[in-house]
Amino acid sequence: MGCSSSKRTISKNTIHQLHSAFYQNQFTGLLIIDAKKQDTLVNFNATKYFTPASNTKIFTLYASLQTIPDSIPALKYISQNDTLYIEGTGDPTFLHPHFKTATTLAFLKKHKHITLYTANFNDKKYGAGWAWDDYPYYYQAEKSALPLYGNVVSIHNTNRLKVSPSYFKGAVMAIKANKNREAKRNLFYYLPSRKDTLEVPFITGDTLTKNLLELALQREIHSVKTLPKLPKKIHYSVPADSVYKRMMHQSDNFLAEQLLLVGSATLSDTLSSATTRRYILKNKLTDLKHPPKWVDGSGLSRYNLFTPTAMVHVLHKLYSSISTKRLFTIFPAGGVSGTIKNHYLGSEKPYIYAKSGSLSNNYCLSGYLLTKSGKTLIFSFMNNHFMRSSKEVKTHMNQILKEIRDNY
Repeated sequence: MGCSSSKRTISKNTIHQLHSAFYQNQFTGLLIIDAKKQDTLVNFNATKYFTPASNTKIFTLYASLQTIPDSIPALKYISQNDTLYIEGTGDPTFLHPHFKTATTLAFLKKHKHITLYTANFNDKKYGAGWAWDDYPYYYQAEKSALPLYGNVVSIHNTNRLKVSPSYFKGAVMAIKANKNREAKRNLFYYLPSRKDTLEVPFITGDTLTKNLLELALQREIHSVKTLPKLPKKIHYSVPADSVYKRMMHQSDNFLAEQLLLVGSATLSDTLSSATTRRYILKNKLTDLKHPPKWVDGSGLSRYNLFTPTAMVHVLHKLYSSISTKRLFTIFPAGGVSGTIKNHYLGSEKPYIYAKSGSLSNNYCLSGYLLTKSGKTLIFSFMNNHFMRSSKEVKTHMNQILKEIRDNY
């Protein structure tokens, strides 16, 4: 079958399925292009705006790659006499339980006198449109200039209750409750019979940051409202790709939000997610045909609106600018890793490398599809407002994507 004939057949068959009764009571968009030729295979509602959920992290990944160096800037600092003045850059990895590194802590321990500056944070702890009642859940940790421990309390019970950071041990109540934390104070609840690790966001603040840092360093530190007027240096922490990979594989909202803050730290001396988003749209994505309504880094907000065309555009920029080996390591692989580990299975090796996005009644998947003939396709498949189970939606999506894999 010729290439043009194959394209026509795939387009006709796919759009026929998208017009079937299954898709009638929901909103669906799909765009698929050939990565090298940039030919369009399927275009169905590709210029309509959808709630992307965690597909937003594709834009966050692109923004991070455009603004953040190969290693994450951990601190900006000034050395004056015997004092080290520090300010946070938004680095989410400092003492984070899932990043086994102590480079920043070791750097700080070398200095006897440390002074902390926190007035560079010009953002809100929560993003616009986040659910107010999700405050006690890991996936909605607060944003801050100098996060510690991922801005969550980890609670585990084996032979005895273990709390990290230990600062909060006295604030954990070993009783049954219908919530993990009080809404307006750092008081936590953990049922003693539980054996899993519970991770609960804590309410951040300048004083708390200072206290947690003092506990980690085992020494007193000081606070300051202004910094000496001297050039700042930068201390770096972990390889940036290690953060991108976890953000994409685990769909980690906290990492996504903090990465936009880190990006703003490289653009200015003020930490603001909006600074990074505006910079990317104004300077790096001026060729977008459908500029998004982009309000956060994670996709937690239902205010986000993106078209499949915009998603494919950024995915193509990523494909064109970095090696596929690196790119496909950062993206989850169908049947192998991340949030699509149990979906889109290939017979011998993965054929889907993509980011999923889930909110209630919404499921989106955008990324790369490898065909049996050796071609690479870029796609964005967005489903909003369905009333059936997401499992059914994924099953139908998988059927369509497999047919395209086998026939193009």
